[in-house]
Amino acid sequence: MPKTNKHREIHRSPALLLAVSVTAALFTPSMPAQAASLYGIKAVTIAASKKGAPYVYGATGPAEFDCSGLTLYAFRQAGRVLPRTAEAQYESTDHISRTQRAPGDLVFFPTGKTMSHVGIYAGHDKIWHAPRPGTRVRLERIWTGTARYSRAN
Repeated sequence: MPKTNKHREIHRSPALLLAVSVTAALFTPSMPAQAASLYGIKAVTIAASKKGAPYVYGATGPAEFDCSGLTLYAFRQAGRVLPRTAEAQYESTDHISRTQRAPGDLVFFPTGKTMSHVGIYAGHDKIWHAPRPGTRVRLERIWTGTARYSRAN
């Protein structure tokens, strides 16, 4: 039976390609010995599906987000409940080193002693995040060496 065009379109969907990319990244030799959480892996895909959603302070989705609102939403959809703010998310998750990070881990950006921004690690030194007012959810390279990492197990 020949494959239909619809069948081929399903196999080329962005969600499927992202899922395959995340899976491939999890099994590359450069991955840390400690595995990413299953919640985190699902959260990466969910965050990526929100690409282009506008930043709105205090928003938790499904169409608008602030930084911690995006992580809260993505992990909730993946089956893991996180607190509302970046600081509370950092305090409630398992802190890990940069060398242990894997796709689906949380990436925090401190200002003084407080975590002022959070995103979801996508691999290859990039995060999905809602940057600031006037921007949209996007994939971006981590811009500082002071980022901290945690895992929502």
